[in-house]
Amino acid sequence: MRTFIALFALVAVVVADGPALRSPEADAAIINQEADVFPDKYQFSYETANGIVAAESGLLKNVGREDEALQVEGQNRYAAPDGSIISLTYVANEFGYQPQGAHLPVAPEPQPIPEYIARSIEYNRIHAPKTVDGQRR
Repeated sequence: MRTFIALFALVAVVVADGPALRSPEADAAIINQEADVFPDKYQFSYETANGIVAAESGLLKNVGREDEALQVEGQNRYAAPDGSIISLTYVANEFGYQPQGAHLPVAPEPQPIPEYIARSIEYNRIHAPKTVDGQRR
């Protein structure tokens, strides 16, 4: 019984303190919102009072064919916790999601293969093990 009372008291404290834990961003008003949806395409955009802006459009390509795919293009902008503005544009299609933005990490330039590794690869290519019926001999 004591466990039940303690658990009930803990839940009551969390529920009572809930609004204090809520981010002020959660109550941002929508300033502008538009949306058009059709069977083979759509577009939407919105802007909130806290500076979030987003827009996206999508189009069904190659309708009825085997290579049918959705082509989506969009962008959004918002303020990061440190105050800097994050701006992202993207395309999503049969080749995957392709985001672009100054805040995204960039992969390092590939390093050349060391000469001794290149020699080893070439040696292994020339002297590949012989196989019979898919088994090495």
